[in-house]
Amino acid sequence: MNAALARARRIGPLVSRIAAAAVGGYVLAALASVAAIALAFDKVQGVLTGQLLSFVFYAAAVIWVFAARTAWRAWAGLLVVGVPLLVAAWSVWFAGAAS
Repeated sequence: MNAALARARRIGPLVSRIAAAAVGGYVLAALASVAAIALAFDKVQGVLTGQLLSFVFYAAAVIWVFAARTAWRAWAGLLVVGVPLLVAAWSVWFAGAAS
């Protein structure tokens, strides 16, 4: 039991970073693509810009997750970037529902 606990402590942060890169990167990319529609473009230009930004945000999230000092900082960094994107995406969602 003690060896299993030691192994879990050793690989736990790595598994957390992999999950942060996969799930957190996907969420940031999705939020960035929706939030780009809130920019002062027409709809088509906003969608294309959002698609391009989603690749940038996903790649940056993966790089950040594995460059952060700890897994906790990796998750915190994703959260810090995700909250403003969520606010911008939220405005797009409710503007679309009102029209």
